[in-house]
Amino acid sequence: YKNFFQPVMKLKEKIRDKGKVHRKYDTPLTPYQRIMESEKIPEENKKELRKLYQRLNPAELKRKIDEKIHRLFKVYEKKQGGGEPNPSKKQTPRLETKSYLFNGTTTPASVT
Repeated sequence: YKNFFQPVMKLKEKIRDKGKVHRKYDTPLTPYQRIMESEKIPEENKKELRKLYQRLNPAELKRKIDEKIHRLFKVYEKKQGGGEPNPSKKQTPRLETKSYLFNGTTTPASVT
């Protein structure tokens, strides 16, 4: 899925200037597009990749990946003895707010 349908921004150059870092990126392309543009890959391999790409359906691939992830979570939860798994739920860290005293003034700070 990622190799054919998710573009990647490759770093072209990284310049340090007075303690700052300036980065320049290439045009976002998928790994598939980069291979097709490459002159180092034989045309025979490119033909096979084109055939494979034509058969792919990104929506169907995403559904299959999500279904397999869900099954994996179910197996994991079953082994752990937990309840019904929810793989789409994001895990967020608990934030604990503390105050620090500097020069007679209180300063709030978040600590994870």
